[in-house]
Amino acid sequence: MKGVHFLATFVFLAFAASLAFASDPSPLQDFCVAINDTKDGVFVNGKFCKDPKLATANDFFFPGLNIARNTSNPVGSVVTPANVAQIPGLNTLGISLVRIDFAPYGGLNPPHTHPRATEILTVLEGTLYVGFVTSNPDNRLITKVLNPGDVFVFPVGLIHFQFNVGKTKASAIGALSSQNPGVITIANAVFGSTPPIRSDVLAKAFQVDKNIVDHLQKQFWYDNN
Repeated sequence: MKGVHFLATFVFLAFAASLAFASDPSPLQDFCVAINDTKDGVFVNGKFCKDPKLATANDFFFPGLNIARNTSNPVGSVVTPANVAQIPGLNTLGISLVRIDFAPYGGLNPPHTHPRATEILTVLEGTLYVGFVTSNPDNRLITKVLNPGDVFVFPVGLIHFQFNVGKTKASAIGALSSQNPGVITIANAVFGSTPPIRSDVLAKAFQVDKNIVDHLQKQFWYDNN
């Protein structure tokens, strides 16, 4: 009987352990430089890997995050990413950066979410009003006004934004806990999807007249990423 109890306990613990480690595993090599050529690669975490012996310094390098970008667009901001698409050596390493530039008097990084990453933001210059909204049912708004040197965290998956409340341009650096964090800009996804979401669905969801939804779906939804 003791043997049966032991076996049952062992099976239960093994099953629990399999659930505990169901997320992406840690890398089993020093690095996995991403390549597009499938001929000589090994597929790991969404990318094919270059032979480590062929890796060079440029696989781990990206220049220019010190350069301010042009914010002359409808939302008054631009995001410069440094993720696995720009730095192949980031593949499997679980980290990336973005630079965000904001126009004076209201440059906005619109409400969006990163489905695969937490973000930690550091303000370089200017004054930003930032915040995120907690999940249902509370939907609590948590905000802060940030100045140069201030740091703020946006938890993974939550809707968040940054807004320039100053009279001068602003910029910030964000670090994200994924080499490919993904971005879903809320307005773009809801009102600018391809094909469009049925307007009667959105009218009921937002409790507004269908004509308002039709108007919103006809707008050009700018993507600053």
